[in-house]
Amino acid sequence: MNIAALVLAAGPSRRLGRAKQLEPWGDGTLLEHVLQNVAGWPVDETWVVLGASSDEILDKVALGDVGIVVNPEWEEGLASSLRAGLDAIARSRSADAALIALGDQPDIDPEVVRQIIDRYEETGAMAVVPKYRYTWGNPVLVDRTLWPRLMSIEGDQGARKLLQAHPEWVEEVWVETLPPRDVDTEDDVEQLRP
Repeated sequence: MNIAALVLAAGPSRRLGRAKQLEPWGDGTLLEHVLQNVAGWPVDETWVVLGASSDEILDKVALGDVGIVVNPEWEEGLASSLRAGLDAIARSRSADAALIALGDQPDIDPEVVRQIIDRYEETGAMAVVPKYRYTWGNPVLVDRTLWPRLMSIEGDQGARKLLQAHPEWVEEVWVETLPPRDVDTEDDVEQLRP
């Protein structure tokens, strides 16, 4: 099965007050760090969705050989980036599933990713979601058959509500640790930056 990683990184970083994608992180930026992590995942291709500050990000971030989607409707919120990314992958016609990650989560455990992909390959489920202790988290893997439904979502929400409404579509991977944290505020930067 061909799996594409889809990194959603189009948000305006309102709470931080500056483009978090460009936040210094290790030897590069936060977005570069996330993409380096994704490069170690067992996926066949990687796509990133940009929106706010896209020109500056394209100028300053080494994106490597990932597919780049610029979402002109980024102000609508997360759903518009999900639509833009899935549409780009669907048009490439190569992927059977998309592993959706957030561009502001620098510490996704690659072992969790491996378990999600293994569960998908074992079960053929329409969606595989990691359940960190007692809450769903990221990344989420969705089979191509679900993409049209996901592309109908609007507003500042991802796939969670749709998947919760259809538990028969979902396989869970139980994880003992807490979910990966987002970088949203100055405190997050200070606590999570390496």
